Amino acid sequence: MKSTGARGGIDLGGTKIQAAVVGADHKVLGEEREPTPTKGGPPDVAKAMVKAMRAAAEKAGVETSDLEGVGVGSPGAIDAAAGNVSDAINLPGWEGSFGLGPALSKELGTDIRIGNDVQVATDAEFHLGAGRPYDSMLGVFWGTGVGGGIVLDGRDWLGRGAAGEIGHVVVQVDGAECACGRRGCMEAYAGRRPMEAEARRRVDQGEPTELFKIMEKKGHDRLKSGVWEAALDEGDNMAAKLLDRAVRALGAGVASVVNVLDVEAVIIGGGLGIRFGERFRDRIADQMAEHLFANDRPPAILVAELGDLGGAIGATLLFDEN
Repeated sequence: MKSTGARGGIDLGGTKIQAAVVGADHKVLGEEREPTPTKGGPPDVAKAMVKAMRAAAEKAGVETSDLEGVGVGSPGAIDAAAGNVSDAINLPGWEGSFGLGPALSKELGTDIRIGNDVQVATDAEFHLGAGRPYDSMLGVFWGTGVGGGIVLDGRDWLGRGAAGEIGHVVVQVDGAECACGRRGCMEAYAGRRPMEAEARRRVDQGEPTELFKIMEKKGHDRLKSGVWEAALDEGDNMAAKLLDRAVRALGAGVASVVNVLDVEAVIIGGGLGIRFGERFRDRIADQMAEHLFANDRPPAILVAELGDLGGAIGATLLFDEN
């Protein structure tokens, strides 16, 4: 028998998998985090998701089969009807299409619904977080990549399925190469993964930094957001320069999107966004001001209120949809 009102949500990110179980009032009853595998492929990622969801359910005092369902926020191209995820470029070996929904349903014993990771996190902020006062907003999720979610007149704007890909707004013609295969995208400058690649390139050229020593000290194999923060706090010059570069790209790219949509608010989330949102919010706003057409009435710039759990909570809202 299903547990009344209890639902699961999984936020699948480039560095972490965040799972949560919420009650009918959307309050978190249990949560768990697992690192996203760095090797293997979609089946390995799915196994880590199952592990995280089972642990969150155990903390909530329920079996996964007792949940009304589990929502998933995933990067890549989503076929919601089939439960397939394709071309999630920030995940290991995820080329082509994989039946993530059927794989999770088999292991967890409940219904699975899949949505775009950034859009579900944006929906959570719109309905339950910092976006509640507004009818239109842009979610900017700054992490492994840079993703966007759009709400216009109280409704999600998905376009033909690829709306919100703000990370691929061009901020420099013929600029840095992006993981999408094109050049000059905002994500190529502001995404955590390309920032790390640039840091490694500079180290190879002899530029000093404490970033990788801090990474090893923390027991990580990637430059996670906490590593960047620690390096910045220690006065690391390379970390400061690369974060400045990221903020400039965010300012130009987000302002360009605002120029088209004219939303009331911009909500900044994601791993780096949560870590640096309050610290960099005014700097991002200043960079945006240089590129805003209507700079006399800029949108409100807010940090995601639901923090790291926003994506997982937002995924549970997929079961509110008809």
